[in-house]
Amino acid sequence: MALITSIAYYVFVFCLLQMHFEGSSNVTLLFDFWDVRGPAGMVLSVFVVLLLTVMYEFLKVWKITVGKQHSPVMKCGGGSSALSNSPSEISLSPTETITTADTTTKKSWLLHCLQTAIHILQVTLGYMLMLCVMSYNVWIFLGVIMGSVLGYFLAFPLLNHI
Repeated sequence: MALITSIAYYVFVFCLLQMHFEGSSNVTLLFDFWDVRGPAGMVLSVFVVLLLTVMYEFLKVWKITVGKQHSPVMKCGGGSSALSNSPSEISLSPTETITTADTTTKKSWLLHCLQTAIHILQVTLGYMLMLCVMSYNVWIFLGVIMGSVLGYFLAFPLLNHI
């Protein structure tokens, strides 16, 4: 009797958790209120998922852009290292005040907070899109793929203008 019960349980779980793509227009995405019933709702949901994926690609580019624009730049000296380290050359170089150092530290802290916020948005959106794909709906999957293609096509050429 226990064997029959365990076999029935596995058959029930297998039928309940079907893991294959289907082309139905009925699906629940992410939350109970995002319950798609019908072709019009599916078209709207695919469009929303496509836009979220494009936004994900733009977030990736934005994070790279913020990191590149505010990264410390190494200054090259014009002379030899022995000459630039001599006491006469050091005395001629301008000294930084404490306020400049404080401002630089504050800017780097704000930059780090901005990059962290962008990263949180990117990871959250990425997991949400992954869960949309895990609905195993063909149309939602294609919306994510097309959004990724469109977002990459639109966003990554912006990196050349940095």
